[in-house]
Amino acid sequence: MSRWGPASLASGVDLDGLKTVLQAGARMVDLPEQTVTVLTLTGDEHLREYNRRYRGLDEPTDVLAFAAREKPSDQRFQAPPGTEDWLGDIVISLPRARRQAKEAGHPVNDEVRLLAVHGFLHLLGHDHAEPAGEQAMTALTNRILGSSP
Repeated sequence: MSRWGPASLASGVDLDGLKTVLQAGARMVDLPEQTVTVLTLTGDEHLREYNRRYRGLDEPTDVLAFAAREKPSDQRFQAPPGTEDWLGDIVISLPRARRQAKEAGHPVNDEVRLLAVHGFLHLLGHDHAEPAGEQAMTALTNRILGSSP
């Protein structure tokens, strides 16, 4: 896990709980134990920049996932040696997660865990663009969140 910006940004966030829920998800989908996922907690400005740069949307968002296993559009790119177990990166906007938690009336840690699992499932190739994919992704999200203490 990493944090960008002042340490106070992640104040009150249960980082151990985030790690636990992602490990539970990894076990549930039978990922090898050595699999690595990078989770970055940051602010709206970083998510807006990433959203603009990589998705063409000039607006902030709550979570983005960058899967290491996706085929790069530039065939000259080759993954560096030693990254075979790298699943990818999940980037979460903590200010947005805090706002969404307040609007939904639940604790910020519940929202951050939900966003982390959502990003994790995107790294595995799940998508919610179609109703069937959304149902499957929601069901798996609920299973993962329910399996973690």
